[in-house]
Amino acid sequence: MMSMRNESPILALTMGDPAGVGPEIIAGAWPFFFTETQPEGTKSASKQGKPLSGEPMLLARPVVFGHPEIIRQAFRLRKIDAEIVPIDTLESLEHYDGLFGLNRVPCVPCCNDSAVSVPHGEISAEAGDAAFKTLNRAIDFALAGKVDAIVTAPLHKKSLNLAGHHFPGHTEILATRCGIDDYAMMLYLGPQEGLASPTGLAVVHVTLHTAMKNVFAQITREAVLAKSHLIRNFMRPIKGSEPRIGVAALNCHCGDNGLFGDEEIRIIGPAVAQAQKENLIIAGPSPTDTLMLDAKNGLYDGIVAMYHDQGHIAIKLLGMHRAVNVTLGLPVIRTSVAHGTAFNIAWQGIAKISSMLEAVRVAMLLAEEKKQKL
Repeated sequence: MMSMRNESPILALTMGDPAGVGPEIIAGAWPFFFTETQPEGTKSASKQGKPLSGEPMLLARPVVFGHPEIIRQAFRLRKIDAEIVPIDTLESLEHYDGLFGLNRVPCVPCCNDSAVSVPHGEISAEAGDAAFKTLNRAIDFALAGKVDAIVTAPLHKKSLNLAGHHFPGHTEILATRCGIDDYAMMLYLGPQEGLASPTGLAVVHVTLHTAMKNVFAQITREAVLAKSHLIRNFMRPIKGSEPRIGVAALNCHCGDNGLFGDEEIRIIGPAVAQAQKENLIIAGPSPTDTLMLDAKNGLYDGIVAMYHDQGHIAIKLLGMHRAVNVTLGLPVIRTSVAHGTAFNIAWQGIAKISSMLEAVRVAMLLAEEKKQKL
């Protein structure tokens, strides 16, 4: 076990907005990184979707990025007896098993002391700045190769912007810092009851955080084609063969031959045809209601959605608390919980940890695959 853990990925867990549930879901999930027991409501799964028995919950080396006192308070809230150990560099993690673990939590300080006193469950510039600085510190470590993946707890977009950081969210900050233009936000739901595919279901979005009035201008043949390749490249190693991809229509009834809009004829259909020429197993565009039902029943491994809610609503209905957000196209690995700051329940000790556990598991899987390719 010791040698396996020494070979396992180092994962940067960012606390997100300190006024939200981020710190406490990290604290609540921490014991399951070092236990044989699965928390209630989760299902461990291999790349083939088969349950893993006798395996510890996770074999990663997690390190928290945030403010040590905020993390300390979160552990106390969840009644977890652990020492929070501030560290300035990650060299000590080379001996992780001897220094850190269930009762000793490494924490990289990232933000000002004023973040400790931000009001819980409220929008504030101070909290937004703390989340921004925490994420950027983790990105610095990832770009320098000191961590193998970033797993983010949620930030609040309004707080972020009040602090003067004018980004729609995590995805765009990461893309900007990494200098990447071809990227996508994807939700991934691993194998579970009620989902026929043994490899889970992924949904990638052609447009991201934007007003609905902007969506039409942002949907191009090039964007649909690029996102189709990104989801194929993600799902292919997970499935072990070429994934089956379905592409959603933009308009109701798939435009009904141009009666309700012609984007399917002019843009989406030609993009699908081009993807087929490039050897993707892909079909569409199809009306979203039937498309998502087909995906649930195992016809597709991945879906290309045209806008945020088109993909989010469907996959969260299938598995709200197990879905994972993955940023595709980056030179670093980033996964995240698929929920927000949940200000209405923040710092009450009741936030669910299942999405955080799944985000860590997927990050670990991607990091191990990346190492195998090197």
